[in-house]
Parts: sequence; structure tokens; C-alpha cells
Amino acid sequence: MTIICDGLRTAAKINMNTHPANSITLIDTHTHLNDDKFALDLDEVIQRANEAGVERIIVCGYDLQSSRDANDLACKFDCVYATVGVHPHDAKSYDKEVEDAIVELSSHPKNLAIGEIGLDFHYDFSPRDKQAAAFEAQIDLAARLDLPIVVHSRESNPEVMNILRSRAADISGGVFHCFSGDSDFAKSVLDIGFYIGIDGPVTYKASQKLRDVVGMCPLDRLLIETDCPYLTPVPFRGKRNEPAYVRYVAEEIALIKGLALHDIASATTQNAMRLFAGRAQEAA
Repeated sequence: MTIICDGLRTAAKINMNTHPANSITLIDTHTHLNDDKFALDLDEVIQRANEAGVERIIVCGYDLQSSRDANDLACKFDCVYATVGVHPHDAKSYDKEVEDAIVELSSHPKNLAIGEIGLDFHYDFSPRDKQAAAFEAQIDLAARLDLPIVVHSRESNPEVMNILRSRAADISGGVFHCFSGDSDFAKSVLDIGFYIGIDGPVTYKASQKLRDVVGMCPLDRLLIETDCPYLTPVPFRGKRNEPAYVRYVAEEIALIKGLALHDIASATTQNAMRLFAGRAQEAA
């Protein structure tokens, strides 16, 4: 059942200006609290996140139903926001009817972006030509709606970048969710004005390449994510991930950058506000 949520588009603008300067405020910019793994204890999960300083949580859609669920959760919980879109795994189902539904869902007052969208050549659950067509269509949709995009790219970085470069002038910004690539590719992402999303793998011993990316990336272009229930950071690796654990991602970034946790929290919160609050908020 869809929950009706009152408000204007401006309600989706993330505003943290009321918090004291000495507080730790974190935004988990990519979660899947719309996953069945959270069905039994979602209230407790969100409470633990808030207690850990996570005061905004973005729930990302990956097909029509999960996008509807993301919107519903955004209405149910004050701290939750949503994105809507069709993941490359489901690109084979993308058609005019699906696109019209995404347009309708995007009008939700707490929707912040189109995503997650992109290419996934690891599983190829949808044919690659269908993935590219759905990705391009949703980029064009985001451009028409003046919304940023949340990009999924797995074993497809060159192809994703080619598509983005061909449309860069029309895109209202975006983030490479769960960044996987080397420092050279990170520079390409930064060159087109996108943000780099960092998740739990930055805490894994085998992820030196990702730590190198964090080291070279300007602080004002990093976002922190959990992608929960997946990619759980150390020390909880092997267990279900949840938004409270985004703090461990921020702490690892602080170690890499040689900065205090407060610095990382402040910067990544401001980055999320800048990307997802829209051009009007950015200009204010």
C-alpha cells in the first residue's frame, strides 16, 4: 500500500543547519532499508542509526516496487529520504510504462534523485544493450526532472563513463555509488563533476586500491554509504549491514586522510546536502 506524504519538493532538501557545530552528523547516502532483511526490526535499525549520529538516511530504489517502498519509508520516518530508478539487473523490463511510473514516483516530496541506475557486466542479468538503453533513458529523464543520478557500475567503468560524457552537459550531478576503480578512473569521475561514494570495503585489508582513491580524492567530493544490508564494514563484516555502521566508513576515511572524525562527518554531510538538495539550495 502506498503511503501518501504531504509536502512540496522543497521538503526533500536536506537541511542540517540547525545542528550545533560540535555535533557529529552523518548521512548514509545509499541504503536498501526497503530490503526484506529489515522487515522485522526496521524501527530499531533506524533508532540505532540515529544514536550513532546518522540523522539522514537515503533509501535507494532499484525497480518499481523497491522505489515505491523507498517513497513509503520516506513518509513513515522523518530521517529517511528516497531515490527511484531501475537497476541494470532489471533493465530488460524497462519500457514506456515503467518510465511513466518512475516519473510519477519521482514527484514524491522526499525523492532526491534517479537511481540506482547504470551498467553491471559482472552478472549480466539483463542484456548489455538493454542495460545501456535503460541507463541512457533514465539519465535523460533525470535531466528533464533536474535531478541528480545515483550510478551503479560493476565491471563496466569505461562504458558507463562514455555514456555519462555524452550527456554530461545535461546532468544535474551525481555519485558513483560504491566506487570500484583505480585513482585514474576516480580522476575521470571527478572531472565530470561527480561525487565518489565510499562503502564498507574501504575497511577491508585487501582494499588498498580503494584507500588510495580516498587518499587522492578531495574531501569535498566524497560521500559515505553503507549499501546495507550488503558490504558490512569491519568489525561487523559477515553480519547484516545497517546505517549505524556508516560511522566505521567515516572513521576509516578519517584515518586515511589524517583528519578527525568530525572533519569527515562535516564534509560528507555538506557534500550530500550540496548534491541532493538541488540547485536552489546550492545557490542559497
